[in-house]
Amino acid sequence: MLLRLSRLLDVADIPHAYAFALLQSAVSTAWVLPSAVLPILALDRLGGAQEVSVFYFVISFVGLIGALVVPTMTERLGRRPVFILGGLLVVAAGILFPIAGAVGLTAGMACYIFGFLCMDIAYNVAMMERIPRRAFARFEPLRMMCMGAGFVVAPWLGVRLSLDIGTWATFALMAALAAIAMLFTLRYRLIDETGRQRTHKRPSNPLRFVPRFARQPRLRLAWLLAFIRSCWWTMYFIYTPIYCVEYGLGEDMAGIILSIASVFMLLVPLWGRLGRRIGLKALLALGYLGTGVLSIAVAPVADWAVPGVILLLAAALAASLIDAVGNTLFLRAVHPHERPEMAAVFTTYREISKIGPPGLFAGLLAVFSLPAVFVAGGVFAVIGAWYTRYVPRRY
Repeated sequence: MLLRLSRLLDVADIPHAYAFALLQSAVSTAWVLPSAVLPILALDRLGGAQEVSVFYFVISFVGLIGALVVPTMTERLGRRPVFILGGLLVVAAGILFPIAGAVGLTAGMACYIFGFLCMDIAYNVAMMERIPRRAFARFEPLRMMCMGAGFVVAPWLGVRLSLDIGTWATFALMAALAAIAMLFTLRYRLIDETGRQRTHKRPSNPLRFVPRFARQPRLRLAWLLAFIRSCWWTMYFIYTPIYCVEYGLGEDMAGIILSIASVFMLLVPLWGRLGRRIGLKALLALGYLGTGVLSIAVAPVADWAVPGVILLLAAALAASLIDAVGNTLFLRAVHPHERPEMAAVFTTYREISKIGPPGLFAGLLAVFSLPAVFVAGGVFAVIGAWYTRYVPRRY
């Protein structure tokens, strides 16, 4: 069966492909397990959607700081210690989240964000070193599919555990998955340095890499499009659960809707084949445009929760076309000898995308109702469609 899957996905000749995909699945499942629970928990403890936006805006600076600090930690300590540190912080987050009040929520979020950032950066540097550069376009659909498998079950499961057993159960399972990922890396040594790294010392401060990154148009474009994609998903995972609760669908439905949206990630191998037929440029344009238009269309029907949710799910389906491309634009554009340095800059798109949208939406929600968030996210996606015109045709 594994051989058939390898042939279907065209990854049989890629070394470590399944090991990296499985590790990605464990880490991403742990990450997304509390995705529906956290916004609802924040809404309960803080009091309103605008307060939740401000909270996410402030706490996301932990991620931005981490994006600048973790590469230096990785250089000085090594990838495996940083990955293990990240796993331990996620376990600590699982302990802190159930503590009542804003203190437990804030401390837990700080450990949660910084911990997963440590694991992710260590993983990505190791993956870029071990997976051949020309194989990235074939490996990305497998990686995204394995991520999607966890995403399908995790949001609903997180809510069910919270409702049926208690909030602590969701975070306990998250901590257990992080521990499994740590044991997996220790057993199979996937994250360890291979000895192929350059022996001379690399600059420590990632800010020193920014000018070099900014001088390369293809890297700038890859960052911008990844940033827009991440902004939309940030909006979706924070505000869709809040929409379900505030418009009467309930917490359980919030988890189900996030899980249904995640089902679409299982389609990425199909979208990957479509991309190889029509080109990544056309696939990205279609994905961004569909995501944007469908998100904007939520606003006129927002008072009827069911049509609103259907449109949001349709937008998530369109966004899965973008996910099929993943970070291929960056992986193809970056020079092999600059991967660690440029990856340190590139990955800031995720942290900045977690700061910008909540900050913008906090301002919007001070004036408008919740559907304005979906309009803003849709407009941003349409802007992404416009910028796909600069993607090289040979991609």
